[in-house]
Amino acid sequence: MISKTLEKAINEQINRELYSEYLYVSMQAWFAGQNLDGFANWMAVQSKEERDHAMKFFNFLLERGGKVELLAIDKPEIDFGSPLKALQMTYEHEQFITQNIHKLMDLALQENDHPSKSLLQWFVDEQVEEEASAEKILRRLEMIRDNVSGLFLLDSQLAQRTYTAPAAEAE
Repeated sequence: MISKTLEKAINEQINRELYSEYLYVSMQAWFAGQNLDGFANWMAVQSKEERDHAMKFFNFLLERGGKVELLAIDKPEIDFGSPLKALQMTYEHEQFITQNIHKLMDLALQENDHPSKSLLQWFVDEQVEEEASAEKILRRLEMIRDNVSGLFLLDSQLAQRTYTAPAAEAE
């Protein structure tokens, strides 16, 4: 059985992950409206990953005898100004998520909750990749600045990203 403190914290993280999905869908729509279909594709894949993350927490909570409480999801922004600003926001958001994963890990360590520590270690590792991926695109956009050819080349590269559903867990 999971503690009420961890249950509450994980429910809050489920909300953050679902907000992340919502934010990236909003960015997907904005990029599509800018005729940057590769960026839109990258955000579509990102939003699906965030949903997977939310469901990983969701299922874990149920498996531990906890109660899932879905909280209201805040409305995301809809106008991002420029690809550079959108990716800056993405990178900062991933840093925010990382901070919250670390706080959850600290709580699991404090409570000596080994199953939660195991789950959260996966997320700690995942966030390294999440931040690096967003930062790489951000740094490329900083180099490109107002070079339209560079922007379209990067857009073409981002169109190649595909979604890979997580492997089904062994029962």
